[in-house]
Amino acid sequence: MAVPTEVEVNGGLKMGSISQAYLENQAVKETKSLISELCRQFYNLGWVSGTGGSITIKVHDCSIPKPQQLILMSPSGVQKERMEPEDMYILSGDGSIISSPSPKPYPHKPPKCSDCAPLFMKAYHMRDAGAVIHSHGIESCLVTMINPLTKEFRITHMEMIKGIKGHGYYDELVIPIIENTAYENELTDSLAKAIEAYPKTTAVLVRNHGIYVWGDSWISAKTQAECYHYLFDAAIKLHQMGLDWSAPDHGPIQSVNGASGVNGRINACKKARTVDSNHKIEPFPRCIVLDIEGTTTPISFVTDILFPYARNNVGRHLSATYASAETQDDIKLLRSQVQDDLKQGVIGTVPIPSEDAGKEEVIAALVANVEGMIKADRKITALKQLQGHIWKTGFENKDLEGVVFDDVPEALEKWHALGVKVYIYSSGSRLAQRLLFGNSNFGDLRKYLSGYFDTAVGNKRETHSYVEITESLGVDKPSEILFVTDVYQEATAAKAAGLEVVISVRPGNGPLPENHGFKIINSFLEI
Repeated sequence: MAVPTEVEVNGGLKMGSISQAYLENQAVKETKSLISELCRQFYNLGWVSGTGGSITIKVHDCSIPKPQQLILMSPSGVQKERMEPEDMYILSGDGSIISSPSPKPYPHKPPKCSDCAPLFMKAYHMRDAGAVIHSHGIESCLVTMINPLTKEFRITHMEMIKGIKGHGYYDELVIPIIENTAYENELTDSLAKAIEAYPKTTAVLVRNHGIYVWGDSWISAKTQAECYHYLFDAAIKLHQMGLDWSAPDHGPIQSVNGASGVNGRINACKKARTVDSNHKIEPFPRCIVLDIEGTTTPISFVTDILFPYARNNVGRHLSATYASAETQDDIKLLRSQVQDDLKQGVIGTVPIPSEDAGKEEVIAALVANVEGMIKADRKITALKQLQGHIWKTGFENKDLEGVVFDDVPEALEKWHALGVKVYIYSSGSRLAQRLLFGNSNFGDLRKYLSGYFDTAVGNKRETHSYVEITESLGVDKPSEILFVTDVYQEATAAKAAGLEVVISVRPGNGPLPENHGFKIINSFLEI
């Protein structure tokens, strides 16, 4: 049934099935009109020309659980810019057609629900979407054809990435590409697999065809669709200019031994080679993932400068920013962590009083807990997020300057020239990572970095964290990733996930176990 009997509708009327009155209520009428209006806009943008493309929106009703809300869907094979509200199909939450539009006289075809319906339902059921847009915009078609072998579209360091849910300017946006079929409904299984394989994506590209975009609401879906099309257009134009849209600095597309690096993934990296001491030709990795402490940066910088700065400024930072949304989010995370620590009997944990106790009492308890966490060098998100915000103030005030070893900038530049993508994986927050490399003793090095991972993907000493990174980077095999760290336990976890691993030996690093079995380097220039 479209609306369960226990759900109240229209001021308390309990319904075992959808009444005609409910199908004609104001919310349904407004949503039908909205679809007509949006399709006219999308037609003018070139997204739904030639009767192609489609849109579907759920009828918002706060008295009905979202999975059971009515679904409105545009018909198939009609001039989208000429659609009227009465042309829409009404479906139940499970996809069953409840109401169909009346036939129109010749030359109109008999009404038919969108061929995209099975794909739309996957977005509704698998992502709890509130609206889905299917566009045939030429940008979304051409961008999949530039490299017919790649299974993903990747782009970074573009302002419009911020319009995509869960992404910021420095993040790498990844959109899966599935292969087209002769009939729309035959795409259903491959779209579902892409949605499952890419839990962060809000879109799936169909090669030589178009794109499916979803959002929590029609506004979210429309906003993201506009941003996606902008980014595709930018990528095409950058490619025409010989520039690599997937690289942080969008520099010239690299060509190594005659192979061009389109999307920076396949060609250049597979052709790049190095020679070892025995004159054996070895392929360069497609991606390099770097640890920070003891690898790119002296341990002493973290322990003697960053940690003390955070510890000494916890109270001052919390007091000055207490009312901000950012700090309140930090406090919420810390409260949750402290609750867990109290249950587990972590020594030194202090209960945090409620807000009723007053700001000063809350801050005093927070400071006591944070100091204990720092002293124990705990790798937990609640601590790392707060530290990142404290360090942000320090870098902005020029109280702090990031430090990297002398060989790091040269190596980053070399790898970038070869088309190798470089990522950071640290227990410090992604914000802290960007601050360090953006304000280093060698200037801003972020142009050489394609992305950042922190403990949100998992603990650095656990294998599943590296499995998650491998899936995020979209390589064919884990062995195409080289992980560089100074910690034996991290190296072991990464190796278990199939990554290639080398251990960084730097001044001040701790001792390694005898016969550890890993290749060691003293400089990135040895890679």
